[in-house]
Amino acid sequence: MSPTMTPSASESRTGRGAFARAIRLGRILGIEIFVHWSLVFIFVLVLLNLGLSLLPSWHPDWGSIVTWTTASGAALLFFASVLAHELSHSVVARTEGIRVEGITLFLFGGVSQMKDEPPTPRAEFLMAVVGPLTSLGIGVVATLAGAWGTALEPNDLMSGISEALRTMSPIRTLLLWLGPINVLLGLFNLIPGFPLDGGRVFRSALWWITGDVVKATRWAAGFGQLVGWLLVFTGFMNLFGGVSAQGLWLILIGWFLINAAGMSYQHMFLNQTLRHVRVSDIMRNVRSVEPDLIVQSFVDDFLMQTDQTAYPVLVNGALTGVVRLRDVQKIPREKWPWTRVADIMTPAEELTTLDSTMTASRAAELLSAVGTELPVVERSEFVGMVEQQDVLRWITLHPPPSRDDGGKAQARNP
Repeated sequence: MSPTMTPSASESRTGRGAFARAIRLGRILGIEIFVHWSLVFIFVLVLLNLGLSLLPSWHPDWGSIVTWTTASGAALLFFASVLAHELSHSVVARTEGIRVEGITLFLFGGVSQMKDEPPTPRAEFLMAVVGPLTSLGIGVVATLAGAWGTALEPNDLMSGISEALRTMSPIRTLLLWLGPINVLLGLFNLIPGFPLDGGRVFRSALWWITGDVVKATRWAAGFGQLVGWLLVFTGFMNLFGGVSAQGLWLILIGWFLINAAGMSYQHMFLNQTLRHVRVSDIMRNVRSVEPDLIVQSFVDDFLMQTDQTAYPVLVNGALTGVVRLRDVQKIPREKWPWTRVADIMTPAEELTTLDSTMTASRAAELLSAVGTELPVVERSEFVGMVEQQDVLRWITLHPPPSRDDGGKAQARNP
């Protein structure tokens, strides 16, 4: 599974959004590679399945060292092939002029984090289809390499290779496991359930036909959620039929797909609605405080007088930090009379800030990643504050047009 996140919110200095616990592995082809902690779960699952079940059944004569070495190599190569799948998305995206920030491997496969949406249906199609083709290519090459020079017939690959594997070396066994797994991965990603690759291919077709990327995303996301519910239903049927492991896995994948499809449409809706709106259009003027203000006075004269919960801390108009209600809650009440706001505020250098000329869609992404209100700063001077309710208020009062005719003209001209 390889959904694509666009744009990424990881520019936030407070984390990487949904992948805040990801560990950086390095850079490949100029693209940052991260591994999320949830990948450990699936790695261990694959390793144990190979080391405790499949390999001992195929090769009962192998010793534990050979078995577990082969299992470890197969698990590592499997995730290397998932990474290759994601890299193919990113490479094609860059050839289409889309900025790629990084790739994160996680529980359900990988996520390519891109800073822009595909500009045309053609770009969307090429970006989406290259991933499954890469997995299928790896699968075919690995299978042929494992079977090369052996008595393994093509019909053995169709009917099951367990018997043939009993005479294979560790390398051939590894390749003949890795090949079909990648073929299955490629075929699964071709399922037209958005945001799977097949769902993005489906969206590119709808986009080209209708000329409306929002409508295409809504239809593709709806179909993706339908596919997700079918996977959940199938998973429960497997559970009732006694196939618990497979059933649970299908339920997890289906539930992830349902949520990912809904979030993808919400992101597209926000992006299209706010793409021509600036932060200056939605920011609010708020009361400010000075760094030497005593916390007791801050509570009595500010927090108790308005519903504002976050206050910029200014010195001659320059932002030095932000103090929030939750900062006050962290210190004992008896310390309020002699503690200064400067002692409990979040310093400016630790804040994610907005520029008034930034698009509101980008501000919405950063607000989602940070999870709190953000100050707007120009040349070190505070000019306003933006929080999620400001974005929602704008959308409520300025509903988007039902159709983007300019986008239609562009979409027909890939």
